Amino acid sequence: MPATMEAERKIELINGREFMMAPAAGTLHNSVGMNLAWIIRGYLRGKRCKVFYETEVWLDEANHFIPDLLIVCDRSKIRPGHIEGAPDLVIEILSPSTRKNDVGEKKDAYERSGVKEYWLVSPKEETVDVYLLKDGKFVVDNSYHNYSEDEWEGLSEAARAAAKLSLKVSLYDDFEIQVKDIFED
Repeated sequence: MPATMEAERKIELINGREFMMAPAAGTLHNSVGMNLAWIIRGYLRGKRCKVFYETEVWLDEANHFIPDLLIVCDRSKIRPGHIEGAPDLVIEILSPSTRKNDVGEKKDAYERSGVKEYWLVSPKEETVDVYLLKDGKFVVDNSYHNYSEDEWEGLSEAARAAAKLSLKVSLYDDFEIQVKDIFED
């Protein structure tokens, strides 16, 4: 393996065990991540909360993660090389190699540490599952889907009325993101 690829390897500590992350995400993964980063950064400009992209988070001694995106509102948690403590919102963009940990042990650790909002984004299925922390447990707030024109046309009137085309970020009363903007090419 070329030295440059070796230097890019990232390691997460999940419940005390090391997991090697892929050195680079795919183009679809990166596109979705960049879309979200631009949307969130634009909204947060001038506000107390701050967005980070692939920044290490130290939840505790046994759990050091590198989520795709996160929002921190308590700036005392921001250190020069990492975030110390639970972010307010964590977004994991699912990949085949990380999916099991993102929906399992990492989700559980985020929940235990007090992350208020957790998103699982599937670039392939163009879905976003949003979990909110209620009484110390993650509860599914909603599942969002980016409908193609054909899918939208195939929905009944009742299904269209029930479809959620934008998702609200719980940290702010007026922060909504259009689902189609997350998956825009």
